[in-house]
Amino acid sequence: MLSIDEKSQIQTLDRTQPGLPLKPGRCGTMTHDCVRHGTTTLFAALNVLDGTVGNRCVQFHRREEFIHFLDAAKREIPAGKLVHAVVDNYATHKHPKVKAWLERHPRWTFHVTPTSGS
Repeated sequence: MLSIDEKSQIQTLDRTQPGLPLKPGRCGTMTHDCVRHGTTTLFAALNVLDGTVGNRCVQFHRREEFIHFLDAAKREIPAGKLVHAVVDNYATHKHPKVKAWLERHPRWTFHVTPTSGS
Protein backbone atom coordinates (compact mmCIF):
# COMPACT_ATOMS: atom_id res chain seq x y z
CA MET A 1 0.00 0.00 0.00
CA LEU A 2 1.34 3.41 -1.01
CA SER A 3 0.25 6.87 0.02
CA ILE A 4 1.09 9.19 -2.87
CA ASP A 5 1.06 12.98 -2.82
CA GLU A 6 2.79 15.94 -4.36
CA LYS A 7 3.91 19.36 -3.23
CA SER A 8 4.11 21.93 -5.99
CA GLN A 9 5.87 25.27 -6.26
CA ILE A 10 8.58 24.60 -3.70
CA GLN A 11 11.00 27.54 -3.73
CA THR A 12 14.55 26.49 -4.63
CA LEU A 13 16.79 28.94 -2.78
CA ASP A 14 20.46 29.41 -1.97
CA ARG A 15 21.79 31.73 0.68
CA THR A 16 24.03 34.51 -0.63
CA GLN A 17 26.77 33.57 1.86
CA PRO A 18 27.54 30.40 3.80
CA GLY A 19 26.29 30.34 7.38
CA LEU A 20 28.61 30.37 10.35
CA PRO A 21 29.00 26.97 12.01
CA LEU A 22 27.79 25.93 15.44
CA LYS A 23 30.15 26.71 18.32
CA PRO A 24 29.82 25.99 22.02
CA GLY A 25 27.33 28.50 23.39
CA ARG A 26 26.34 29.85 19.94
CA CYS A 27 23.79 28.72 17.38
CA GLY A 28 24.59 28.32 13.72
CA THR A 29 23.72 31.33 11.56
CA MET A 30 22.58 32.04 8.02
CA THR A 31 22.07 35.19 5.99
CA HIS A 32 18.60 36.65 5.61
CA ASP A 33 18.89 37.15 1.85
CA CYS A 34 18.84 34.46 -0.80
CA VAL A 35 19.19 33.77 -4.51
CA ARG A 36 16.10 32.28 -6.14
CA HIS A 37 16.45 29.39 -8.58
CA GLY A 38 12.78 29.02 -9.48
CA THR A 39 10.45 26.32 -8.19
CA THR A 40 10.23 22.55 -8.19
CA THR A 41 7.53 19.95 -7.57
CA LEU A 42 8.06 17.02 -5.23
CA PHE A 43 6.25 13.73 -5.85
CA ALA A 44 6.49 11.26 -2.98
CA ALA A 45 5.14 7.80 -2.19
CA LEU A 46 5.13 6.40 1.35
CA ASN A 47 5.21 2.60 1.56
CA VAL A 48 2.85 2.07 4.48
CA LEU A 49 4.20 -1.44 5.12
CA ASP A 50 7.85 -0.57 5.79
CA GLY A 51 7.92 3.24 6.05
CA THR A 52 10.21 3.83 3.06
CA VAL A 53 9.64 6.86 0.88
CA GLY A 54 10.25 7.11 -2.83
CA ASN A 55 10.44 10.61 -4.25
CA ARG A 56 11.26 12.64 -7.30
CA CYS A 57 11.65 16.39 -7.87
CA VAL A 58 10.50 17.64 -11.26
CA GLN A 59 10.21 21.02 -12.92
CA PHE A 60 6.52 20.80 -13.78
CA HIS A 61 3.38 19.51 -12.07
CA ARG A 62 1.56 17.76 -14.91
CA ARG A 63 0.25 14.31 -15.80
CA GLU A 64 3.44 13.49 -17.75
CA GLU A 65 5.60 13.94 -14.66
CA PHE A 66 3.12 12.01 -12.54
CA ILE A 67 3.18 9.08 -14.98
CA HIS A 68 7.01 9.12 -14.97
CA PHE A 69 6.86 9.03 -11.18
CA LEU A 70 4.48 6.05 -11.30
CA ASP A 71 6.83 4.27 -13.72
CA ALA A 72 9.75 4.82 -11.33
CA ALA A 73 7.68 3.56 -8.38
CA LYS A 74 6.59 0.53 -10.41
CA ARG A 75 10.22 -0.46 -11.00
CA GLU A 76 10.89 -0.40 -7.24
CA ILE A 77 8.02 -2.74 -6.35
CA PRO A 78 8.64 -6.48 -6.78
CA ALA A 79 6.78 -8.08 -9.69
CA GLY A 80 3.59 -9.86 -8.75
CA LYS A 81 2.78 -7.63 -5.77
CA LEU A 82 -0.58 -5.88 -5.85
CA VAL A 83 -0.27 -2.13 -5.33
CA HIS A 84 -2.98 -0.09 -3.64
CA ALA A 85 -2.19 3.62 -3.93
CA VAL A 86 -4.07 6.25 -1.96
CA VAL A 87 -4.13 9.56 -3.86
CA ASP A 88 -6.00 12.82 -3.39
CA ASN A 89 -8.55 14.04 -5.91
CA TYR A 90 -6.14 16.30 -7.79
CA ALA A 91 -7.20 16.41 -11.45
CA THR A 92 -3.91 14.91 -12.67
CA HIS A 93 -4.65 11.67 -10.79
CA LYS A 94 -7.91 11.27 -12.73
CA HIS A 95 -6.64 12.37 -16.16
CA PRO A 96 -7.50 9.99 -19.06
CA LYS A 97 -3.79 9.27 -19.70
CA VAL A 98 -3.31 8.32 -16.04
CA LYS A 99 -6.42 6.12 -16.25
CA ALA A 100 -4.95 4.52 -19.40
CA TRP A 101 -1.69 3.89 -17.46
CA LEU A 102 -3.72 2.16 -14.75
CA GLU A 103 -5.47 -0.02 -17.34
CA ARG A 104 -2.05 -1.11 -18.68
CA HIS A 105 -0.92 -1.92 -15.13
CA PRO A 106 -3.72 -4.05 -13.65
CA ARG A 107 -1.86 -4.80 -10.41
CA TRP A 108 -2.21 -1.10 -9.49
CA THR A 109 -5.40 0.25 -7.90
CA PHE A 110 -5.97 3.90 -7.01
CA HIS A 111 -8.09 4.83 -4.02
CA VAL A 112 -9.03 8.51 -4.36
CA THR A 113 -9.75 10.49 -1.21
CA PRO A 114 -12.79 12.77 -1.10
CA THR A 115 -12.49 16.51 -1.71
CA SER A 116 -10.60 18.16 1.17
CA GLY A 117 -10.05 14.67 2.61
CA SER A 118 -6.27 14.58 2.36
